[in-house]
Amino acid sequence: MPEVPSTNTISLVLTTFADEASAAKVVRQLVEERLAACGTILPKSRSIYRWKEQIEDAQETVVLFKTTSNMSTELQTRLLSLHPYETPEILMWEPSGTSSAYAAWVMESVTHQHPCGSSPPEG
Repeated sequence: MPEVPSTNTISLVLTTFADEASAAKVVRQLVEERLAACGTILPKSRSIYRWKEQIEDAQETVVLFKTTSNMSTELQTRLLSLHPYETPEILMWEPSGTSSAYAAWVMESVTHQHPCGSSPPEG
């Protein structure tokens, strides 16, 4: 794997969906478009929040995307266009540490075509 350039670090993007099926549809689209290397779907979370002056208590599905800092804004823009929520939760941050092999895989996944049958690291 190539070395990860210091100008492009890994970014994490978190969002929520009403259900696992809608989350999977958007995750697949963003991975196919190479805006994310991976989207980890965490179903059955519970969110309690204020929305339009009502307290809501809802089951949601959390998605954690792994991408590069160079692609995070483009990922956010595309996620906003695909997301079914009126005001989706989208949080972005760069972790202070990432294994170099995983970072290289993320970089390669959002920038290069992979031969069929290649498998990513877990996570």
